[in-house]
Amino acid sequence: MIEDYEDFSEQQAKILNRYVTSTTSNVFCLRNLPEVIKGALFSRYSRSSLGLRSLLLKEFVMNEETAFSAIAGLTMKTDENEELEVEDQIMAIKKAQNFYDRILDGYGDDSIGELGGGHLAVENVSMLAAKVIEDCRIGGSPLEKSTRYIYFDQKVGGEYLFYREPILMTSAYRELYLQTCNRLYDTYSSLIPQLTEIMKKKFPKEHDVSKVAYTAAIRAKVLDCVRGLLPASALTNMGVFGNGRFFETLIQKLNSHNLAEMQDIGRKGYQELAKVMPSFVRRAEPNHRYQQTFSQYTEQLHAELKSVANECTENVPAMRKAGIRLVSYDVEGPEKVAAAMLFEHSQAGLMELQEYSHSLSEDQLTRILEVGSNFRENRRHKSPRALEHAYFTFEIVADFGIYRDLQRHRILTQERQLLTCDYEYFIPQDIRDTEMEQPYCDAMEEAKKAYEQIAAELPEEAQYIVPMGYNIHWYFHVNLRALQWLCELRSAAAGHPSYRYIAQEMAKQVSQACPQFERFFKFVDYEGYELGRLGQEIRIVEKMKARQENG
Repeated sequence: MIEDYEDFSEQQAKILNRYVTSTTSNVFCLRNLPEVIKGALFSRYSRSSLGLRSLLLKEFVMNEETAFSAIAGLTMKTDENEELEVEDQIMAIKKAQNFYDRILDGYGDDSIGELGGGHLAVENVSMLAAKVIEDCRIGGSPLEKSTRYIYFDQKVGGEYLFYREPILMTSAYRELYLQTCNRLYDTYSSLIPQLTEIMKKKFPKEHDVSKVAYTAAIRAKVLDCVRGLLPASALTNMGVFGNGRFFETLIQKLNSHNLAEMQDIGRKGYQELAKVMPSFVRRAEPNHRYQQTFSQYTEQLHAELKSVANECTENVPAMRKAGIRLVSYDVEGPEKVAAAMLFEHSQAGLMELQEYSHSLSEDQLTRILEVGSNFRENRRHKSPRALEHAYFTFEIVADFGIYRDLQRHRILTQERQLLTCDYEYFIPQDIRDTEMEQPYCDAMEEAKKAYEQIAAELPEEAQYIVPMGYNIHWYFHVNLRALQWLCELRSAAAGHPSYRYIAQEMAKQVSQACPQFERFFKFVDYEGYELGRLGQEIRIVEKMKARQENG
């Protein structure tokens, strides 16, 4: 390995030390640099014979056109720790924008947008909006406020925190919308103390379990039960990290959405991201031709598809009952996976290996597939990419809460229908046959009546009133490797019982359809757990104690 292949003077090294983790190693990280500089630096890097540090010095730090010192947050002539005002930095970015746009446009294609990233906070938006944001999965990492650990019945100014959809709030349905959402929150709030007492009696604290872990586990159990009452309008907070390409695509989709809330988030998201990474999101500016043509395309596409669907699917039966079914799969999946496993370690062609795999006996095929499974010791041991050659399509009708949990998985194709109250709703087992069941069901039925009134005129806006406990219809198209990860992760003891069932059932149905693949679900947990979160909470407390003792 070549070390010290770049020779920097003492002054140059002093400058670089602020922006790189090492001035001598051939492996190092960038630091203290805004996204616009990092992205432009990397895009220029691919077309330069210079090392990254030399390039940073020559074409950025020492180049007046880049406004580097102002954008990086300090002037080279002042004390190293002296910070410029944020407004000055924004102005510097705008001043140097032509330079950065020229670099990004001239040294790469759309993938250059993946070289810079940003953290975006999106607060006080509906759960419906959170799902639209999270549906843009590749290149972004969202984290959403949890209904399992946070009570959602707080009030601000005497009002529950749910989205007041502007069209609904100026329509004849205003009072109906407000009354229904308030009723759902009132019921949610009233059931929490009742259910907490029942859970404590049902699952008394054992003497060797810490109070912190026990309380957290009981709270999770209670909130898992009552979350179905929360309407899709319930306000949540999100943190989203993503690269420039992700944010540009996300904002373009939000700008083109039919609902006012999504458009508002798109507009504000662009405004804020343009302050820190303008070159990466500039094509999502409302007046940019890319945004305008995308909006036109989206509007025409959805209008025509809706027209065709109304015309062609009127007599096609719907899947109304809650459940999950394997719609389709490749019957040649095992042979394709086996061929792909052999490919990397041979000189043979993939087509020839697939033909060879079809000629194998059951024992010979089993031997190859076993290799991909035998050495895994836990679910974090990722299986070979060969498993991606087998695909499965599942159709699911389950409550919106389950969809929220499972929708976040990135490596799959999915689509959902509008939120409605047309399907059944979920009643938690711990509420059934208790005095809490009636108020729970009454609130859900009242929401359905309100939904039907609003949806007759405003079907998309009516989604905001749909409680999380109502079933939603969606599908997954997923490869075996991604399905293995999903099923093993979501069947874990600490998970919500409802999505644990979905994960278990997907693994079962694949194993029944393709018995050769059962071996790849070895860490799916098929057990049932009454207080499944307790073990995880105990481990969290133990880790905290260990850190304190070692600190």
